[in-house]
Amino acid sequence: MSSLRFPRLLMILPLVFGFSQGWKLNADETENSKQWDIESPPGASSEQPIDVDEGTWINLDVSPDGKTIVFDLLGDLYSMPIEGAESPDKLTKLTEGVAWDMQPRFSPDGKSVAFTSDRIGKSGRSGDNIWILNLADGKTTQVTNETYRLINGAAWSPDGQQIVARKHFTSRRSLGAGEMWLFHRSAISSNASTGEQLTVKPTERKDVNEPV
Repeated sequence: MSSLRFPRLLMILPLVFGFSQGWKLNADETENSKQWDIESPPGASSEQPIDVDEGTWINLDVSPDGKTIVFDLLGDLYSMPIEGAESPDKLTKLTEGVAWDMQPRFSPDGKSVAFTSDRIGKSGRSGDNIWILNLADGKTTQVTNETYRLINGAAWSPDGQQIVARKHFTSRRSLGAGEMWLFHRSAISSNASTGEQLTVKPTERKDVNEPV
């Protein structure tokens, strides 16, 4: 995780409030309720402008040509020139919305960015999965389709065709444990999104992290 300074950036942060009576569903109501949509959460909400010129707990990566930095900030992805940005127009917002996007990583050819997001995917469920953002047109493509475990920490193979990521397991310890899994960048479209297991978690409580 890194700290990063940038020109003053005005963001609108959605604030969502859930009320206890709204969550008291019995088993039948839960089964019959609509699928959770992270972009349209239930309950009252409002928008809060946030005016910032510094961030922390940020994940960032440098493009292969050394000219651009991509980073996450409060659940959205941004890019800027590596020499810095003296004004907000030098910043490019790559993603937005309620979904939490983080851990961007440039592809070896610099044309795409792999990232972790809890946005709704092919399964219709929200949960951390690996996605790819095409920088030319802004189109996002889902890579993994995990519906229970959390997939994060993407790293590219040198040929840009494979992505290794961490599968997160939890038990009695909040930090849980991790395993490394390998996915083809087109895994979701080829119905191979379950991936190939590379490592086995040492225990239920010893974490393994940050593949390279």
